[in-house]
Amino acid sequence: MAADGLVTVRSNYNPKETMSRLEVDIRARGLTVFARVDHSAGAASVGLPLRTTDLLIIGNAKGGTPLMQMDQTVGIDLPLKVLVWQDQAGTTWLSYNDPGWFAKRHGLGKDAGPTVNALTGALRAIAKAATRVQ
Repeated sequence: MAADGLVTVRSNYNPKETMSRLEVDIRARGLTVFARVDHSAGAASVGLPLRTTDLLIIGNAKGGTPLMQMDQTVGIDLPLKVLVWQDQAGTTWLSYNDPGWFAKRHGLGKDAGPTVNALTGALRAIAKAATRVQ
């Protein structure tokens, strides 16, 4: 299940509960939910089956702008995206892009380290809050 730059965490909850917990935690941290994309509903609207696949686009200008100031092409990877999905066995997963991976992808130097570390820590905490029994 490993892909370059993709972090995937198993959830202890079903997709609906995982997404609900995700949204609550994101808002509690003062982040913005820019959009929610229900890929499964899109597939169903054209008569195609797709297991639960729900994308949340999130961010905060204070967090992402410093990276885009270093290289505006980082804007292709921002705002951050978190995917909640269900596999064939019915297991729920949460996936997101590793900020360190996209910083490397865009050739950001050591100056990006503090921002990348902050984003990485925030995403880990958000993923844990959404997927783990507290």
